[in-house]
Amino acid sequence: MTLRRQGRSCDQMRDVRITYDIFGYAAGSVLLELGNTKVLCSVSLQPGVPPFLKGKRTGWLTAEYAMLPTATTVRTTRESEQGRKNGRNVEISRFIGRSLRAVVDLEKIGERTIIIDCDVLQADGSTRTACIIAANFALERAQHTWLASRIIDAPIMHDGIAAVSVGLYNGQILVDLDFSEDSNIDADFNIVMTRSGQFVEVQGTAERRPYTLQQCILVQEAAMRAAQTLFCVGQENARHTKERVDLKEAPVKSSSERSISEGKAPLFSLKNRLVSGM
Repeated sequence: MTLRRQGRSCDQMRDVRITYDIFGYAAGSVLLELGNTKVLCSVSLQPGVPPFLKGKRTGWLTAEYAMLPTATTVRTTRESEQGRKNGRNVEISRFIGRSLRAVVDLEKIGERTIIIDCDVLQADGSTRTACIIAANFALERAQHTWLASRIIDAPIMHDGIAAVSVGLYNGQILVDLDFSEDSNIDADFNIVMTRSGQFVEVQGTAERRPYTLQQCILVQEAAMRAAQTLFCVGQENARHTKERVDLKEAPVKSSSERSISEGKAPLFSLKNRLVSGM
């Protein structure tokens, strides 16, 4: 078996580090370090839902993905400077949102919207899967906060999710691709699955050569093993940081949560659309 950078075996994840409660006002926030890839995800709750859900007594979950200008070796231009949305960012934002909606009971939050903001601080491959991992842990933390402060009456997540990038290179299966591997891979996969072992989404693209059904099955099995490693890391980390949230005392509400009771303009109101350019 060929050893990769830093002596990794083909089925070995990079070192994972999770830091909770990065933001003081977010209901849940996580800094995830996956090797040299670093992403920051925060979760907030806003009143209002998209127009197609008005009056249906259910909520919504959406995500925003962006890369900071110096997240890569060559500075990237901010979307605000370009005056338009970056197509790649939009596609990844939708990917993150779809993944989390698969494990959240949105009827339990009423006509409110969960917003997950994902920012890539440093990119070294697998940024979209890293954001899904971080978003899952941040949402679990937010759920804990909302329950403690009685913003919700019952848990809204019925499962957890993890995401893993997998590649085929010269017949070998490589788990958790860094940038140098992703740039030279034969086939590239991003796989999202639940803690209970079900699949949420499987993305697979032949970059240089097609792959077989058997290879696709082996890739998914490798992703399942890696995902269980991520769940174990997250559970162990959460156990050590749980004391930061005191269930006996409601934490300070975030600015987004305060707006629910203070009567500020709902997220999808005309006022906010005019201000934000939605």
